[in-house]
Amino acid sequence: MKNRRHDAILEIIGENIVATQEMLIDLLAERGINTTQATLSRDIQQLCLVKQRDENGIYRYTLPPAAAVEKSIFSDAVIGVDYALNTIVLKCRAGMAQGTCAAIDSVKHEGIVGTIAGDDTIFILARSEADAKRLAKKFKSDLMDRM
Repeated sequence: MKNRRHDAILEIIGENIVATQEMLIDLLAERGINTTQATLSRDIQQLCLVKQRDENGIYRYTLPPAAAVEKSIFSDAVIGVDYALNTIVLKCRAGMAQGTCAAIDSVKHEGIVGTIAGDDTIFILARSEADAKRLAKKFKSDLMDRM
């Protein structure tokens, strides 16, 4: 349910000007997703959403620049990094893989063919074993930076 809600939130803020949590709760309800304000606040924090002025001067929920999102979510979510051949595996805290995977996708790292996220695991398919090794090293370094 959480992953579905997170995906819906990201779609909604991408398609609509969402200025308040109440507005977001209503738009989620229109999609059949009922949630509380407290849960939504946690979702906003986990997705690293921010309120920024758009080009018309209207404050709205949005994702911050991609690299900042990835680093922020990564530091909160990822607890392990490993790779085999051209596949990288990121172990995450329960329920955090979807948002982390979306953040990684948004950065468009060179050498990544695609990603798949479950509840607590992300599989990253790299173009080559060398790309997987380089990216795993980068992700491990990011993980060590927070410790």
